[in-house]
Formats: sequence, structure tokens, C-alpha cells
Amino acid sequence: MQNSDVLIIGCGIAGASAALTLAKNPKLKITILTREKDPQESNTRYAQGGIIGRGENDSAEILARDIVAAGAGAASPEAARILAEEGPGIIQDLLVNLAGIKFDTGSDGGPEYTLEAAHSCRRILHVGDGTGQAIITGLLEAIKKCPNITVLNNLTAVDLITFPHHSRDPLKSYEPVTCHGAYAFDRKERTVHRYFSAVTILATGGIGRIYMNTTNPAGARGDGLAMAHRAGARIENAEYVQFHPTSLSTPGAEGFLISESVRGEGAILLTPDGRPFMAEYSPQWKDLAPRDVVARAIHHQMETYGYNFVLLDLATHMEAKAIKHRFPNIYKKCLEHGIDITKESIPVVPAEHYFCGGVLVDGWGRSSIQNLYALGECSCTGLHGANRLASTSLLEGLTWGYRAGKNISEKLDGLPSFEFKQAAEVPSWDESGLTADPDAALIQGDMQTIRNIMWHYVGLERNTERLSRAIRELRHMWSEIETFYRTTRLSDGLIGLRNAVEVSLIIARSALHNRQSRGCHYREDALEHDGDRLI
Repeated sequence: MQNSDVLIIGCGIAGASAALTLAKNPKLKITILTREKDPQESNTRYAQGGIIGRGENDSAEILARDIVAAGAGAASPEAARILAEEGPGIIQDLLVNLAGIKFDTGSDGGPEYTLEAAHSCRRILHVGDGTGQAIITGLLEAIKKCPNITVLNNLTAVDLITFPHHSRDPLKSYEPVTCHGAYAFDRKERTVHRYFSAVTILATGGIGRIYMNTTNPAGARGDGLAMAHRAGARIENAEYVQFHPTSLSTPGAEGFLISESVRGEGAILLTPDGRPFMAEYSPQWKDLAPRDVVARAIHHQMETYGYNFVLLDLATHMEAKAIKHRFPNIYKKCLEHGIDITKESIPVVPAEHYFCGGVLVDGWGRSSIQNLYALGECSCTGLHGANRLASTSLLEGLTWGYRAGKNISEKLDGLPSFEFKQAAEVPSWDESGLTADPDAALIQGDMQTIRNIMWHYVGLERNTERLSRAIRELRHMWSEIETFYRTTRLSDGLIGLRNAVEVSLIIARSALHNRQSRGCHYREDALEHDGDRLI
């Protein structure tokens, strides 16, 4: 049993920025849990393109308008305003001043901004094509300098500790649901411990690993979303799953992201026989159309003509020296697999990339459960609506991490260090009656089945028949997996499998319920169409 003022589950940009903001109050004790051995391993690390700054001839009003437009009518104007007005200042405060991030500069010494799809001007700050890696490295170095932050790795959160659910006192049933921390599984010791806190922050990232093709790392399986759902938190916009148009399609490198910035710098999508096709789907934006349009266009070309991939041609539109300077990691990765992007086109396919929904929170990151905050990709601030504008993800995690840290610090300021006096009411984890060890083959097989169901039935194009079948099959799997979970000793894989099937059901049910095609939720049998965004 361990006590903290604030428990943060997840160590990407959202969790790290919240921790650093909280650490400014030296009286607060902050604990970060990460399931990874290396705290750098998160979705943040793999964000290539960049983070939104304030470009030349740009303004908060213009950025907010672009966000709302990309959100296909479902983005929160208030969330867009918060991000557009406060985000650039927080970049300076947390990333530049505190974490020492050095963004790329132009020949005049000023920031070098790039352009990405659906942005009306160049405003994307970047560090080559490894922006996320630079940011998380800087944030973690800053965290090491904070004596009141403890980072614990190799710990997989199992469930939130909430009252009344985990209280032995029956009278707690009449009180609002309140979070008091979490149970976490120690992957080395194979034991479960209780981590109590005055406030708990979920910053667990995305859900990509429930899909067959994804750009997400192994841990992105919806752990935070599933835990919050079991605790009774309100989930919103779960049907809006964004597929990135361009992930590398070559054996051994599947899922490697080819940044949208590549198209921002002039690259063109071609069929395998060299025919450009995006003007057929988006005459206005062409190759810089919003991601949902581009992803569906590629998917449509592949299905219609039987292509295994399409091509992304940068070499014709950018000099070799400039390519190596602007996209060093993409150049290196492709070269490792026999593709010289300065001379030839890149084979690409769509892949699940970003979850636009999540645990519903307000402008300070507060969920519908008392003392539970959610940040980053596992949350739904309303910012993305039905489709995320490129490079808002890092800035959203940073901005809401900062705002949550500020809100929590003010809430706890002046209070004594947290002690959970009702710890005796919360039972310790008990596996004494369990005799079965987790079967890796069963876990892997079930995960593969979930990924296939989600890709084919709850993917880029949906309809009632596909979604209904997905729900029937997932409900059966949920029952089987829940029995498996309750009769088997824990493992990280078993925890992830349980969460994956729960999150898959949440998404499939939301997708079936919403009969309107909008943004990245495309219904072939839509009752109502967001007309200018269908293909």
C-alpha cells in the first residue's frame, strides 16, 4: 500500500506535463505509474509530425476555426478556444523553458513552421521528424530533477479504486462515486498492490492495438478507458476512431508512421501504376484533405482495384538533401527496408492512429467521477469532435496536463499530505483461490480475433450488418474472457485482453448507435450524411 497526493497512470506528454505542473508545489507528493520498463515508451514517443505553435499571420481565432472545421461539426468551440489561446504559451513555459526542447529554426533563427492537412497556414513546430521523441525525452529529464515526483515502472494498472464499489461500508452506496487510487500489477513480482491518492489522473494513451493495423505501440489497448468505464465514468464520442492514411507497408515495418508532414511538404499519393487520385475525392484539398477523407480514399482505391498498397511520392517534389534533413528518421527507417525515399515512392496503407473519443472531461480534465481526471488520448475534451486536426494531439495533452495540474494544485494547496484513513475498507488483492496460470496462446489468439473483428467490421467503413455482427461476437468473447480473467492468475497480457474486449464493445456499440456519417465515423448505410466529407 502506498499513498500519494496525486497518482498519475501513464507517462506520455499528458501525464508528464501534469506531473511537472504539480511539482511546482513542493508540498505535493506525486507518483507516476507506467507499465513500461522504459518510461519513454508511449504514444508521445512516436509522434513524428509536430506540435501546433503560433505561425506567422496566424491567430487563436484562425486556429480555433481550423480545429472546428476539421471536427466536422462535432468539435467543442470552447475546447478549441482553450487550446488556441493557451496552448502556445504553455509550449513556451513547459517545453521550451522547463524541458529545454529546441524546435527547428529557419535561416533567420526564428521557428521553422511546417504545414499539415486542413491547416490554413504553416504553424507546426517540429524537431525533424522526431518531435514526440524530443518532447518526451525533455519532459522526463525535467521530471528527474523534481524530488517530489516518483516514477514507478513495470506496473500495469488493473482497476481504479472507487467508492462505493471497493468499500465494505454499505452506506457508501448513497454517496457519489469517488476515486481513491488504483490497483496495479507488478510485472516483475507478479503481485498486485494498492496505490491510494487524493486525486487520480488517467493518462494511459490510445486504443490502437485493438485493430489489426495501427501506428500505436504495444501498450495502446485502451486500459484507462476500460478502467474508467467499469468504474462508471461517462464515455463520449467512442465511434470516432481516426485512421492515419499513410503507414509503411513493407514486411517487418508494418505500422511505422509516415508523417502527414510528408504530404505537407508536397508529397503526392499515387496508385501503384503512378496515377494521382486524391483530386477525385477532394477537389479542394487534394492530398492535403483531412485524414478521414484521405484514409477512405486510399481504402477505396485498394478495395476497388485490388491494390495491396498505394504509393507516396516525395522524391519528385523535394530535393534529396532537404528530405534527409527534414525527415531523417523516416529516411533511415525506409532505407533499412530497401526503400530510398529520395529516389523512389513509399508503399503505404491506412492504419488506426488516434482515438477522438474517451472519458468525458471538462476544461480542467475533470471526469464525471469525483477526484478522477483524464488527460490526453484516453480523454474526450471535445476538442477533436468527429475528426482530429493534425498535430493537435500533443498540444491537447500538454494544455490539459498543465490545466489539470494547476486545478489540482489549487484544490490541494494548504491541505496536509494525503493519508487514506479508510484503507482498511479496501480489500487487498487476493489470488489465493486461483490455480490456473495465464495461457499466452489463448491470450494471443483472442487478441488476434478482436483485432480482426474491429478491422473488418468496425473499421474505415461501417454498416449495420457489420457492426451488429461485431457486437454479437464481441459480447460472446467478453463473457469468455471475463470467466478466464476471474479464474486465472494475473498477467499483463490478461489485463490487456480484458480491457481490449471491453473497449472494442464500447466502440462498436457507439458506432451502431450513431447512424449519421460524420468525420472519421463513416456509415455506408447512413440515415444522414455530412455531405461534403463522404466519398
